[in-house]
Amino acid sequence: MSLPIALDGLYINGQWSSGGDPLRVINPVTEALLTTVYGGDESAVDHALSAAKGAFGQWSKTTGAERGAILRRIAAGVRTGREQLMQLQSRNNGKPLFEAAIDVDDVVATFEYYAGLAEGLDAGQDSSVALPSDDFSARLRREPCGVVGLIVPWNFPMVTTAWKLAPALAAGCCVVLKPSEVTPLPELELASIIAECGLPAGVFNLVCGTGLAVGAPLAADPRVAKISFTGSNAVGVQVMQRAAETVKGVSLELGGKSSLLVIADADLALAVELACGGGFFNAGQMCSATSRVLVAEEVADEFLQRLKARAEAIHVADPFDPDVEMGALVNQAQYQRVLGHIDRGLSAGATLVCGGQRPAHLPRGFFLQPTIFTDVPLDSALWCEEIFGPVLCVRRFSDVEQAIALANDSRFGLVASVVSRNVEAAGQVANALQAGLVWINAPQVIFPQAAWGGYKQSSLGRELGPWGLAAFQEIKHVIRAA
Repeated sequence: MSLPIALDGLYINGQWSSGGDPLRVINPVTEALLTTVYGGDESAVDHALSAAKGAFGQWSKTTGAERGAILRRIAAGVRTGREQLMQLQSRNNGKPLFEAAIDVDDVVATFEYYAGLAEGLDAGQDSSVALPSDDFSARLRREPCGVVGLIVPWNFPMVTTAWKLAPALAAGCCVVLKPSEVTPLPELELASIIAECGLPAGVFNLVCGTGLAVGAPLAADPRVAKISFTGSNAVGVQVMQRAAETVKGVSLELGGKSSLLVIADADLALAVELACGGGFFNAGQMCSATSRVLVAEEVADEFLQRLKARAEAIHVADPFDPDVEMGALVNQAQYQRVLGHIDRGLSAGATLVCGGQRPAHLPRGFFLQPTIFTDVPLDSALWCEEIFGPVLCVRRFSDVEQAIALANDSRFGLVASVVSRNVEAAGQVANALQAGLVWINAPQVIFPQAAWGGYKQSSLGRELGPWGLAAFQEIKHVIRAA
């Protein structure tokens, strides 16, 4: 696949153009320049918001059926462009092609799901409200909140965009999207598909650029009614501070330091596969990574032996290698960040079971072996902080109550996993875990119908499901005398 030397990084008011900020897009496998995207700055944000505000009046008055039809066309366009989008994901992000396929299929499913919810709005936009007095009647009305700013990360290009964009459009909002400057290529291709699906000019706008140049002014602008951000906690705090200046709505999907609990009666073969999937999928670059593995003392030795063998057998390779199981980290900065965490973990006294280095057969690219630690101090960054790389920390527990306490002892609370043959007991453990989503004997499957988000410092609000749509709606009650 050949790419142009330079790409337009602005889609505003139905027109493509180039900004003045060159963004070098690097292939994480070869470390070579893929292309340069010319993104925008505060003036581009201003232009995009003006376009979105101008389009909102008419777009907000469209029917849910009209909006749903456009969302279905977007889903169909993504399905048609599936191979191209997969290729761009793998080249720009470094993830294996089979992982990119999962991402593209998730985008299709998300747009189709919110198309259905949009179509259902026509019958349920207004509903009656029971009052204690016959002298009055009331109705509840759900309306689009206005112009929204969407800021998405690099680890799941297009997926996090779809999770925000589909419900925003379904609700009747106009959008300014800021993709990650690290992985803009899949988002630009998705935007090209959206541009052909019949949206009026100004309803959907995209501005590539850095967080400082684009994200900060987008979060602070008073024309933005709602800002939805996915990324690190540190940047999420800055987004919230900017948004507070104009008291706008905020949704945040931030970090995680999630646990996988292997109960004594667990199927160990399944537990090993779930631990590797939860820790090494997307090279561990997931907010939902179950990077803390808690295993019952009775089975810990056997589990760790099996886990080490499985991790060492994972084929780390070019994303297009037919036998690849794990690809590259996204860029040099992330690669060095993860290596730094590994070095500090060793200095803190943790025991390296396997990995921790570049695979010998890959002399270039941002590749790292699947890495496992034991004896990790509970107060170390390796145990407490989000690493965002293929690093698992394994700790033994003596009873389930101790495992639950260890799992909940975190400032995060995004997801968790439980492995046990006793499904009823596993359900009780799931109820005790402080997490927004718990899997029992299951990989990290995510459905558009189920909520995404967590407790504590992992999230503010929820995405997906009807909650994702409600995040872009305002509630209005109308009360009148009988």
